[in-house]
Amino acid sequence: MGNPFLGVFLHWCGGLASGSFYVPYKGVKKWSWETYWLVGGFFSWIICPWLFAYFMTNDLFGVLKQQSAGTLFWTYFFGMLWGFGGLTYGLTMRFLGLSLGTGVALGYCAAFGTLVPPIFKYFKPDYFVFANSPSIVDIAQSTSGKVTLAGVAVCLFGIAIAALAGFTKEQEMPAEQKQKSIKEFSFKKGIAVATFCGIMSACFAFALQAGKDINAASLAAGTNKIWTGLPALPVLLLGGFTTNFIWCLLLNIKNKSGYQYFASHVKQEHAHHGGTGSGEHGPGDVAASGQVTDLKIPVLPNYLFSALAGTTWYFQFFFYTMGATQMGKYDFASWTLHMSSIIIFATMWGWIFHEWKGSSKKAHLLIGGGIATLVLATIIIGYGAWLKSHAAQ
Repeated sequence: MGNPFLGVFLHWCGGLASGSFYVPYKGVKKWSWETYWLVGGFFSWIICPWLFAYFMTNDLFGVLKQQSAGTLFWTYFFGMLWGFGGLTYGLTMRFLGLSLGTGVALGYCAAFGTLVPPIFKYFKPDYFVFANSPSIVDIAQSTSGKVTLAGVAVCLFGIAIAALAGFTKEQEMPAEQKQKSIKEFSFKKGIAVATFCGIMSACFAFALQAGKDINAASLAAGTNKIWTGLPALPVLLLGGFTTNFIWCLLLNIKNKSGYQYFASHVKQEHAHHGGTGSGEHGPGDVAASGQVTDLKIPVLPNYLFSALAGTTWYFQFFFYTMGATQMGKYDFASWTLHMSSIIIFATMWGWIFHEWKGSSKKAHLLIGGGIATLVLATIIIGYGAWLKSHAAQ
C-alpha cells in the first residue's frame, strides 16, 4: 500500500527538478539553441534513463524483452509525440520566460494529461492504452474520488490564475524591460508555441499509462515497488529523443551550426545567437564595427552546463515514477501534482531572475494567489488518495 503524502512530496521533488532544469542553460555561451538542446537531451533521454533503470531495477532487459509489441510501440509512440512538446517547451521559455511560459504550457498539459485517460476509459473501457486506468465515472462514485477530482479542479484553477498573472505582467511591462529579462520575448509567437507544447506534452501521461505492463513485469522480477516506474522510461524517452534528435539535426543543417559540437571558436555569424547566455558579451568583446571579437567557445563549461540541465530534467520523472507508486488507484492525479509543482518552482526561478520586476501589485497578488491555490490543490489530491488507500484496507 502506498503513502499518498509521500507521493505528494516526491512529486514536489520532481517539480523542483523540472522547474529548475532550464537554469543551467543560462550558462551556455556561443552555442546555438539546437546544439545545447541536443547535448542536454542525450543526458535527459538516453544516458540517465538507461543508467538508472539498469542499476536500480532487476533484470531490465529481461523485463523489456517479455513485453508485447503493442506495449513497447504505444509507449514509444506517445513518447515520440510528447517529444514535440518537449522541444517546443524550450522555445516557450525563450519567447515567454519561465513564469508565463510555464503557466500557459502546463495549463494545457495538466488538463489533457490528467483527464483524458479516465474519460477515454469510460467511453472505450477495453482500449489497450488506458486499460489500467480507472474511468472517470468509477472515480466520481466514491468520496475519495470526488475529493481527488476536486483537487484536480482546484489545481486547474490555480494554473489559470498563474497564467493570468503572467499575462497581466507582460501587458504592464514596457518593451525594453521585457527584452532585458527575456532577450527573445515575443508574446504572440510564445503563446502559439506554448499551446502546441502543452497539448503535445500531455502525451507523456498517455505513454506512462501504456507502459504500466512494464511496471508490473518489473515488480514481478523482484524490483522494489518504488522503482518499478523506471524501466518504462528508456522506451518512452527514446521516443522523445527521436523527435528532438531529428529536429535539432535539421536545425544544425539549416543554420550550419553542427560544427559547434567540436569547435573551439564560433563563426562570426553565430556569435550573437545561441544559448540563453549567448550574445551576452563583456566589455571589449564587441568591436566598434559591431563584430564580436571574442569568438572562443567555452567548450567544457558548455558541455557541463548542458549535461547538468539534461540530468536535472531527467530527475523530474525519476521522482515522478516514485511518487506515482505511492498514489494507489488514483495515480492518474500524479500528472496534476507534477504540473502544479513545476509551476510553483518555475515561478520561484522567475522571481529570482527578476522576470516580475516592474510588474504591478495586481500581478504580484495574482501570482501569489495562484501559487497558494496550487499548494492547496496538492494537499487536497494527497488527501483524496489517502482516503482511497484507507478505504481499500
